[in-house]
Amino acid sequence: MKSRALQALGPVRIATPTTQYTRFTNRRSPILKQLARAASSSSYTPKPRAAPSSIPASRARATAATKTLSPAFSGPNTVIDPQAAIPQAATVADVDPALAAQIPTTEPTNTIPSSAFTAALSGNSNGSGNGPTQAIDWSSSFHGLSTTPFSPETAAVLMQPLDALDIEIKPDGIIYLPEIKYRRILNKAFGPGGWGLAPRGELVVGEKVVTREYALVVHGRFIAQARGECQYFSEETIPTAGEGCKSNALLRCCKDLGIASELWDPRFIREFKKMHCHEIWVEHVVTKKRRQIWTRKDGEPAYPYQAVKAGVRM
Repeated sequence: MKSRALQALGPVRIATPTTQYTRFTNRRSPILKQLARAASSSSYTPKPRAAPSSIPASRARATAATKTLSPAFSGPNTVIDPQAAIPQAATVADVDPALAAQIPTTEPTNTIPSSAFTAALSGNSNGSGNGPTQAIDWSSSFHGLSTTPFSPETAAVLMQPLDALDIEIKPDGIIYLPEIKYRRILNKAFGPGGWGLAPRGELVVGEKVVTREYALVVHGRFIAQARGECQYFSEETIPTAGEGCKSNALLRCCKDLGIASELWDPRFIREFKKMHCHEIWVEHVVTKKRRQIWTRKDGEPAYPYQAVKAGVRM
C-alpha cells in the first residue's frame, strides 16, 4: 500500500541511459556543438598537439641548427660536433663584393720554384728525374769530391793575391790572415749560404786544448776536411775554445781552395816580414818581464805587452 506522500508525487519516471545522454547533449555549449559538427565532417583532420618539452628555447634552437648543419645524423648514437652549430662569420665578400675585389691578396701569383726545390719535392737527386734523393751524412761522406772544377770567375776570387794590410803577425813571428777574412772570401766566391762546415766528430777536450774535425762543403759537394784546435785556460772558457777550434779548421780547409796560399810560402813569408814587420823589446804589464816580439811596423804591440827602448818604456 502506497503512502500518501508517494501518491501525492505522482508516477515516477525512470531515466534510461539514452535519456541521460540526450539530456547531456542538450546541455552542451555552442562551442562543443561546433566541434562536434566539425568532427562529423569528412574534410576535417585533427591537428596533433605537441607534448610539452622541458628543453630551453636556446638549446632547442642550437639542436635544430646542429641537425641542419649535420645531415649525416642518423640516430641517437651519432656524435654531433657542437662547433658545427656555430654559424660562419660573414666575410667582406658577403657584405660588399666590390670592396672585396679591391683588397690585394698576400699570396704570390708569379713565384716560380727553383729547380733544386722542385727536385727535392719530386724525389730526384739532381732535378733530372734519374733517381731518388738519398740523405747525405756529412759526418762521414765524401760526396762530390773532385767531380768538377769551379768556374774561372770563382777560381779568380779564391786565388786572388792577398792585400798586405790584411796580413797580421803573431808575437812569435808567424804571419796569418784573420779568420773573418776567409769567410768574406768564401761569401764572395760562393755566396752566403753556399758553403758550410760540417762536424766530422765530437769535440775532444784535452788537458789544455780542444780539437774537432770539420769538413768544408760547398754547394752540396765535399771540398776538404781538417782538424781544428784551440787552447783554453779554464773550464768556463771551453765553449769559446770550441768556436776557436772551428775557425782554425776553416782556415786549414781553405788551403785546398787556394785561399791565402802565400802564408805557407817561405819566400813570401821572409819578404813580408822584411818589408812590413820588425822585432822589438816589450815588457809584460803584469809580470814586468821583458822579451822580444814581432809586430807590424805600422802598429803597436798588443796587450799585455808594452814597448820599451834602451831600458825606458815607450
